[in-house]
Amino acid sequence: MIAILSRSYSFEQTRGVFGIYDGDRMVLSVKTLELPNLDNAKNVSCIPEGLYNVIKEWHEKRGWIFRVLNVKNRTDILIHIGNYAAGKKVDTEGCILPGMKFVDINNDGNLDVANSSIAMSLLIETLPSAFRLFITS
Repeated sequence: MIAILSRSYSFEQTRGVFGIYDGDRMVLSVKTLELPNLDNAKNVSCIPEGLYNVIKEWHEKRGWIFRVLNVKNRTDILIHIGNYAAGKKVDTEGCILPGMKFVDINNDGNLDVANSSIAMSLLIETLPSAFRLFITS
């Protein structure tokens, strides 16, 4: 099983499609939202494109999450529940937020991810405890 995150960059944020494949068959697809691409600057940027090892673990505050390992010059990059990556409210400091669709939830002019809890549950159910994530544009 392999996971591919295909991104689209804008000045305010990074939107993506997170696809999980079993061979050439897609078994799940969710949307993602991240901070803009600001050259991997800590707490304000998405992480660089590349191939990463990811593990599932229990987080005391967030419940089940995925931890993205070996991100150059960064630590604590997670895939976790959240809705906002731009505007008045932001739920990430460099992490990846899954959702089922893009919508402007809080009417601030920025697209957010909706139904993040549902998307995260589907990822937890579908992905193994360790996998590789390929991030591309």
